[in-house]
Amino acid sequence: MPEVTKLIHKYLRPEKKFPHVWCPGCGNGIVLGALIRAIDRTGFGKDDIVLVTGIGCAGRMSVYVDFNTLHTTHGRALTFATGVKLANPKLQVIVVMGDGDATAIGGNHFIHAARRNLNLTAIIINNNIYGMTGGQYSPTTPYGARSATSMYGHVEHAFSISDMAVCAGAAMVGRGTVYHATLLDQLMEQAIIKRGFAVVEVISHCHTQFGAKNKLGGAVEMMRQQKAMAVRVDKARTMSPEELAGKITIGTLVDRDLPVYTEEYQKIRDAARAELMEK
Repeated sequence: MPEVTKLIHKYLRPEKKFPHVWCPGCGNGIVLGALIRAIDRTGFGKDDIVLVTGIGCAGRMSVYVDFNTLHTTHGRALTFATGVKLANPKLQVIVVMGDGDATAIGGNHFIHAARRNLNLTAIIINNNIYGMTGGQYSPTTPYGARSATSMYGHVEHAFSISDMAVCAGAAMVGRGTVYHATLLDQLMEQAIIKRGFAVVEVISHCHTQFGAKNKLGGAVEMMRQQKAMAVRVDKARTMSPEELAGKITIGTLVDRDLPVYTEEYQKIRDAARAELMEK
């Protein structure tokens, strides 16, 4: 049996939940493939993993995988994941969100999860739009882009998910694209085994909504654009701001060792328990 087929039958629910709801050519399938390959390489068993998702196209991922799963409310995936991790720190908790889910209604949860340095893995699929709910603009929709709610061009400026994660205090931040599938595997593996809050921003495409409204072509054309725009971290360090304009830096943006919230919290519990016993 081919290795890919083995992984599909090992980690997915092919007889129960497929065919999936994603549009043909959607990058979410590549993200799902990268995720199960990364988990397989880490050696964690299926019962060790909890996959938490919110609402939207990315939110459907928890339906298709054969792990412990939570399909939660819009913008609250990290909140539920925090509760799971504090209740059982031994679990490997992975949170998959879209750009709107994670950084609009879920923006404060994202910032403070990074600040606390919870031992979670956050995978944020960034396709610059709300795909499932009708193609409205999101916090990452570029200035001037068209959407269902900016038909004459978007007047707000997008912010960078990865830069926000770095500034908020995440222990590890990486960025990849669905075109660079091998790098995506590596970033996800690195994030899963990292102690602390680890973020992987995945530049994906929504040719059905964003691509169509902005005349960017179909899935193949939009993936070629990712290839053309991407610059590896090492090369980006040698380029001027002018040369980097319009480019996407991919790779590991930061990897640092910081106190992990669950471990620090356990110290407080142990100290309180010891004081109580002395009384």
